Amino acid sequence: MRIFRAALFLILCITPCRVAQAQTAHVTAAEAKNHVGETATVCGRVASTHFAEKVKGLPTFMNLDMPYPKQIFTIVIWGTDRPKFGNPERTYRDKNVCVSGKITIHLGKPQIIPSKPSQIQIQK
Repeated sequence: MRIFRAALFLILCITPCRVAQAQTAHVTAAEAKNHVGETATVCGRVASTHFAEKVKGLPTFMNLDMPYPKQIFTIVIWGTDRPKFGNPERTYRDKNVCVSGKITIHLGKPQIIPSKPSQIQIQK
């Protein structure tokens, strides 16, 4: 009986901790800079987009909340993944979106580089 209680106690205490670790934080575009290195979901309005078709890697940039050059957070879709997204600069422009992934930093600005469309959700 004592072993059963101990096992039950461990299950009840450890399970919520594991569930909490599995969930990702939801942050605003402005808060993303405080979560670099973390896996999170960043939400905001796509304020500007640009498909850099003459740049190596063919990146598509989507800036949340503030347009380029005053962007505060960027979603970068590389050319190798672009066909999966169709025409992202048209699909997501002026939409409220949430993007999930690891937040990294590039030239002092936080970003997420999604590799599949399921990482970007349009909010209603």
